[in-house]
Amino acid sequence: MAAPSCSARGLWVRGSWQRLGNLFTFISKPLCSAAAASRPLDAQRLAERLRAQKQEQKTKKPVPTNPVQRRVQELLRFTEQLQRVHPNVLAKALSRGLVHQDKDLVVINKPYGLPVHGGPGVRLCISDVLPVLAKMLHGHKAEPLHLCHRLDKETTGVMVLAWEKDVAHQVQELFRTRQVTKKYWAITMRVPVPSAGVVDIPIIEKEVQGQERHHKMTLSPSYCMDNGKIVRVRTSRNAHLAVTQYRVLSSALSSALLELQPVTGIKHQLRVHLSFGLDCPILGDHKYSDWNRLAPQKLSACILKKLGLRQSKARHIPLHLHACQLTLPALQSGKEELNLVCKPPRYFVHSLHRLGLKMPSRDQNGDEEAAHSGAQ
Repeated sequence: MAAPSCSARGLWVRGSWQRLGNLFTFISKPLCSAAAASRPLDAQRLAERLRAQKQEQKTKKPVPTNPVQRRVQELLRFTEQLQRVHPNVLAKALSRGLVHQDKDLVVINKPYGLPVHGGPGVRLCISDVLPVLAKMLHGHKAEPLHLCHRLDKETTGVMVLAWEKDVAHQVQELFRTRQVTKKYWAITMRVPVPSAGVVDIPIIEKEVQGQERHHKMTLSPSYCMDNGKIVRVRTSRNAHLAVTQYRVLSSALSSALLELQPVTGIKHQLRVHLSFGLDCPILGDHKYSDWNRLAPQKLSACILKKLGLRQSKARHIPLHLHACQLTLPALQSGKEELNLVCKPPRYFVHSLHRLGLKMPSRDQNGDEEAAHSGAQ
């Protein structure tokens, strides 16, 4: 009797497991189908990620052995990184490179590739980090700093900020009334003739016709040649008076280092006067080296050889225009004028050495020692 009982119990157990198995199969079918539906999505994401990594490996360029090309690549990467850094990081970098600081003003050394104001495609600019920079310098209760003037995105050098809005307006008025002395250094293609002089040609903004329509500043001269005679022409109402003093500090076979002193402050004045007025465009000026198109600057074989670059890499050369010195009149009675001097960036100095140009001595650049002491 025990055997049948055991057999019956075994049949019951086997039957129970079979019923549980059927139930599990019944329940698991919709779960499996749901998992199957989600699995292709995960696989698709994984495939996209693998494709992106493979594409990144393909586009990843090998590190060049030439030190100049390596420096150009680093500068390009640095410019792109500037637009991705956190405002706190940028403010910290600016605070480390202060040129001058007192109870009225803060003077920074503006880096290359950093715009002053925001705009289309601009993720980060100097005006965005002024509140953070003020807190780093004066504590968490400090009010934001104020801009006193502007520099182009590609221009480096002296830039003045003010603690109070009234002081900022005062400095802006000094700029507007041309009481501020500004000096720039520029490395140019070719050597201007004569080696020193004044470019006094009005500037106007015009639309460039062609495949890519765009606007550029250009010359609007008051005189022209007619049958070998100089004839005065009617000046456009939209033209702006523009005056630039220049002198050659150092020159080589196909390039020169110029000191520029703009008397007026028209948009892109220095770049236009050098390129279209003196036929000596600034090294790295890809906008004003050719009027008809927007294209990388065409460099001579001599300059390419000295820089150790190919023409295909010329588009990565930065603009070699540096605001080296700025002299502010006394903001209050009883105070002396403020002389501010900024050293050029490393890529600027490196290009000087490669092109065989000499850094100016103290005598050439004015009383630089006094300027440095005024900036302490």
